[in-house]
Amino acid sequence: MSFIEQIRWRPQLGDPSVMGWVTVCAYALAAVLAVLAAERMASGAESDKGKRRMWWAIAVLMAFLCLNKQLDLQSLITDIGRVFAKRQGWYGERYVVQKIFVLGVLVASAVGTALLGWRFRSFWLRYPLLAGGLVLLLTFIVVRAISFHHVDRFLRFRVGGVKMNWFLELSGIAMIALAAMRDTPARKRE
Repeated sequence: MSFIEQIRWRPQLGDPSVMGWVTVCAYALAAVLAVLAAERMASGAESDKGKRRMWWAIAVLMAFLCLNKQLDLQSLITDIGRVFAKRQGWYGERYVVQKIFVLGVLVASAVGTALLGWRFRSFWLRYPLLAGGLVLLLTFIVVRAISFHHVDRFLRFRVGGVKMNWFLELSGIAMIALAAMRDTPARKRE
C-alpha cells in the first residue's frame, strides 16, 4: 500500500456546523481587517513599515487559520506522523514521541513568544488588544492541538448553550479584528 493510500485525511469540510462557519467567517474578517490595517500604513512614515509587515503577517496567519478551520490540516499532519511511525516501526512507542513532541511545541511556543515579544515590544505596547487576542488565540490553538482529556472536557463544557471552545476561539479572533479596526491610523483625507 502506498504512503498516500495510508493517509485517512481527505480534503473536505472539517466542521460544517453553523458555529464552524461562523468561526471561518470570523477568521476571514480578521484577515481582511489586518490587510486593511497594513494598507492604511502604506503611505505612512518609515517607522510604519515594521508595523505594516506585522499586520501583513497577522493577515496571513488569520487566512491560514481560516483555511485550516475547515480543512483540518492538523489531522493531516497527525495522519502523516502515524504512517511514518508505522513504516519506521516505532508506532508502539508513539506515546513517548508524542510527549516529547508536545513538550517541544510548548517550549518552542514559549521561546518564540518571548523572542517576538521582545523584538517587537514597541508594536505590542502600542497594540495591547492585538497582543492579548493573539496570545489568547494561539494559546487556545496549541492547547487544543495537544488535546489533553481534561482540557477537551473543559472545552466542550457549555455555559448558556455556548461551548467554551467557541467562546475562547471567537474571543481571540474578535480581539484581533477589533485591534485591526481600532488601532490603525485613519486614511488621510484629500
